[in-house]
Amino acid sequence: MNALTVSNMSVSYDKQLALENVSFSVPEGSMTGIIGPNGAGKSTLIKSILQLLPTVSGTVEVFKKPLRSQRKIIGYVPQRSEVDWDFPTNALDVVLMGRYNHIGMFKRASKKEVTWAKHCLQRVGMQDYASRQISQLSGGQQQRVFLARAMAQDAKIYFMDEPFAGVDASTEKAIIQLMKEWKNEGKTVLVVHHDLQTVNDYFDHVLLLNKTPIAYGETNRVFTLANLEEAYGGKIAFLQQGPKAAKGST
Repeated sequence: MNALTVSNMSVSYDKQLALENVSFSVPEGSMTGIIGPNGAGKSTLIKSILQLLPTVSGTVEVFKKPLRSQRKIIGYVPQRSEVDWDFPTNALDVVLMGRYNHIGMFKRASKKEVTWAKHCLQRVGMQDYASRQISQLSGGQQQRVFLARAMAQDAKIYFMDEPFAGVDASTEKAIIQLMKEWKNEGKTVLVVHHDLQTVNDYFDHVLLLNKTPIAYGETNRVFTLANLEEAYGGKIAFLQQGPKAAKGST
């Protein structure tokens, strides 16, 4: 079954198309990297799928149902730059926000919910920072807390917007390990990603995007030099050196 189906999506800013006729389907239990140059519309795509931005046209289905009826099974980790890190709350409360769809926005969390939130912090190595204000955490620690919040949602499909941006190597390793655990549990993960050198190791599917899809499919078939040059509009220096990433073309 497809976890996500996007059909004929177009998005416009100030009468300029940011995305044009985007269509693709993501199989359940896959990890998809959304790849493309700056300004290609990668973050816009995720936000538009989640109805955080208006669209000119197009439809989105999650497990064959309209997205609006599936919000409880969707997890989202935004870019760190879009979060108000000065908001007066601690790490545990941030994670509990991931349970709002289950416990209600203004209801007090039960002991069971708090225990689950603490477990999520433990899985990302942040159990000792539960009472720490998020403004006092490092960038990598903040990102781990938001991963724990997404985990607390117990979603079936996760959207992650540049989760590796500005984090250290150990945090990146922890993030990718967690995403692979989600995949092994049958969950579906879509990630806006910039580091071309890690694409083969991280993702089994790739969407190459430059305002419109260049190619989508299994990584070993789509992540080729020819497709990358079409997406990026020129030579891709590191691929010219012959890594395993991009041999042949489609």
